Amino acid sequence: MRPLEYRDFLVDVLKNTPGVQRVEVLEDGPYPFALAVSVGGRELHWQVIGQLAEGAKHDSPTAAVQGGPPAFVEAPVGGAPDAWLAGVIGAAEPVDTESIEVWSVREGKNDPGLTVFFHNGERAFVRLV
Repeated sequence: MRPLEYRDFLVDVLKNTPGVQRVEVLEDGPYPFALAVSVGGRELHWQVIGQLAEGAKHDSPTAAVQGGPPAFVEAPVGGAPDAWLAGVIGAAEPVDTESIEVWSVREGKNDPGLTVFFHNGERAFVRLV
C-alpha cells in the first residue's frame, strides 16, 4: 500500500480507537505522509514511508492481495508507542497485511516504529518522528 493510502487508513482506524482524543493529518510539516495522534495524554507524530513490491513501478497501481489478517498483541497506551500502534492496526484485522514488525523490541534497536508487510510484497514503514 502506498504511503498516502496507508496514512489515510491509519487515520480512519485511529479515529475509531478507544482512548484516542484526536487524529490529524500533518500537511505542512517537514515529514511527508505524517499524522498526529493524541492518546493517553501524549501527542504522537507518525510518518509513513513506503516500499514497492519487487518489480513494481510508481506510475502504476499495485494489485491488492488479500489473505488472513496479521497476528497481533494488544499493548497498553502508556507502553511503547510502536507496540500500541501495532496492536491498533492488528485489531482492525486488515486482510491485505501479512505481518507487523515492532522496532522497539528488536535486539540492539530502540527506535520506535514498525514495518508493515503486505501480502502483495509492498511494505510500509511507520516511524515516530
